[in-house]
Amino acid sequence: MKKSLLLSFIVVSLNLTLIAQNRGITNTSASKYAKMNSTNIDAVKWTNGFWAERYNVFKDTMILSMWKTIDNPDISHMYRNFEVAAGDIDGDHWGPPFHDGDFYKWLEGVASVYAVTKDPKLDALMDKIIAVIVKVQRADGYIHTPVIIAELHKGIDSHKIDNTVVGTKVGTADKGAFNNRLNFETYNLGHLMMAGIIHKRATGKTTLFNAAVKATDFLCHFYETASAELARNAICPSHYMGVVEMYRATGNPRYLELAKNLINIRGMVENGTDDNQDRIPFRQQYQAMGHAVRANYLYAGVADVYAETGEQQLIKNLTSIWTDITTRKMYVTGACGALYDGTSPDGTNYHPDSIQKVHQAYGRAYQLPNSTAHNETCANIGNMLFNWRMLQVTADAKYADVLETALYNSVLSGVSLDGKRFFYTNPLRISNDFPYKLRWPKERTEYISCFCCPPNTVRTLCEAQDYAYSLGRNSVYCNLYGGSQLETMLNGKDKIKLTQTTDYPWDGNIKISIENAPEKAFSLYLRIPEWCDKATITVNGQPFAAENISNTYTEINRIWKKGDVVELILDMPVKLLESNPLVEETRNQTCVKRGPLVYCLEGMDIQGGKKIDDVMIPADIKFTPRKTVIAGSSIVVLDGTARLANEKSWKNTLYREVGKSDKSVNITLIPYYAWGNRGKMDMTVWMPLEK
Repeated sequence: MKKSLLLSFIVVSLNLTLIAQNRGITNTSASKYAKMNSTNIDAVKWTNGFWAERYNVFKDTMILSMWKTIDNPDISHMYRNFEVAAGDIDGDHWGPPFHDGDFYKWLEGVASVYAVTKDPKLDALMDKIIAVIVKVQRADGYIHTPVIIAELHKGIDSHKIDNTVVGTKVGTADKGAFNNRLNFETYNLGHLMMAGIIHKRATGKTTLFNAAVKATDFLCHFYETASAELARNAICPSHYMGVVEMYRATGNPRYLELAKNLINIRGMVENGTDDNQDRIPFRQQYQAMGHAVRANYLYAGVADVYAETGEQQLIKNLTSIWTDITTRKMYVTGACGALYDGTSPDGTNYHPDSIQKVHQAYGRAYQLPNSTAHNETCANIGNMLFNWRMLQVTADAKYADVLETALYNSVLSGVSLDGKRFFYTNPLRISNDFPYKLRWPKERTEYISCFCCPPNTVRTLCEAQDYAYSLGRNSVYCNLYGGSQLETMLNGKDKIKLTQTTDYPWDGNIKISIENAPEKAFSLYLRIPEWCDKATITVNGQPFAAENISNTYTEINRIWKKGDVVELILDMPVKLLESNPLVEETRNQTCVKRGPLVYCLEGMDIQGGKKIDDVMIPADIKFTPRKTVIAGSSIVVLDGTARLANEKSWKNTLYREVGKSDKSVNITLIPYYAWGNRGKMDMTVWMPLEK
């Protein structure tokens, strides 16, 4: 009897833990090999400062501005395709096949905002949209508007098709499903899974989630019955993350087996390509390779599988790949995928015979151009997703540091300050004198024909607060700093409430106040960023003795009580950075960083109308931070006095004798994420260094 009661108590305790903290952007509360778990998606609210201002733009403007775009069939057929596929409107499919997945990304962003605001208008809008999506889905769970619309045009009632009956092989009676890997079906389904999960965690409703379950079941059946070559028709592996999160949301072991098999399939394909990330079996890959977006999604999905299985070979691959990215292939902004038209080593070595052409490529080590940098926003978001999952399984602050770098610089740059216009690419230099016409606009636009990045930016920024804190056993981790309030349950039963007050990233003074705490001791982990050389901590005004090493977490363990105050002061000097000399394009140049923010120079911020190519940065330059406003957004700029280079014209000149100039020029640098908000003009991150 006592054993039975004890067992019941243990089960109830475990269930309380899972119930209390199983509604995050990722739920690793029961993941055996994860050291951190997400807070619930309604647990953190931005309250003041930088992120509160940005979030107000995201929720009040960005979300609904994008809805006006994608609900307008004269601009985009993204939503209209669902209405046609549902049989509500006559018409044809229009737009790229991955638009379904892009629509699900936006919908996930709406659900994330609703989790925080509980805005009934957003709830009603989601209900309206989800009703249409559910009508599109076939009986067997398959959903892909190009195929469904094509079947309707042939007089086929596709909604009654069920290829999951015993003995049916996908690819024979599926009327077009998965027959062309460029259809991006698994990519779309992966984003449906995540949208369904986040919507359920935000609203408690299961309509979209049930559709995602049916889609996942269909995907399971597909991989269980399809040939190896047909199974290869999954060009962008966003569904790896979706399948694992569906396993966490349902507990269905079939889904975890599918996720493991998705990795195994990559070792069974003949004549694979780097565009599809399957030329080399994953377990033989030790460098970042191939298409940067697809690569980063793959790495994030594999990290999810590791969190559930603990397979050591996978973490060995991931750790090596991460090191390759961060020490040889990542921009100072956290951006990835340098080359739109590039080459890719095979991920095992750099022998010339192993090179393969690929677009949006990671490219070779140290191959980091500026003017032609591709740096698709989706790749930068993928870098965040990869590092977030590596942080969860290791609790190592270095992953939070890369996540923060990408978020503040190469993800936030993807949207204008007013929340209405978007970048597809994120170059580090723009010059009107550059004679090569790039494929993508040099200015942010409301609609891009390849519309994958804007809704991805929307969902990521609307979920930024969910990266701010993590939970461990008897511990709370502060990953990102910003004025915020956290209300959560520690160990599934102990209520914790804390508030953070700060003007970060504009200064490094952070104040954390405890408003509610359990009676037992727990640890508060404060992240000391990699860029910070000196950090001091006080608890209730008394110095806290700790080494406070950069790129680590400092642990404060004590019995906390209401009214306790922790103050963290991060020194935030302006720093001049240089690159590894193997990065040829930035050799003998410097860029400027303050705190987590990379700064840049725009043409209008140079005294006397001089060009960006006229400016040299003295090694002993003194920058003065100054608060100002750009496009209605408060920012801190850096004022300084630079040197003028030889001002002779370069017209029709390739080489010339080095000249000298003793002239000075006043310049103002702005945060890189804010460039391009004052009209079209030249911009550069890297500038010649005068030593």
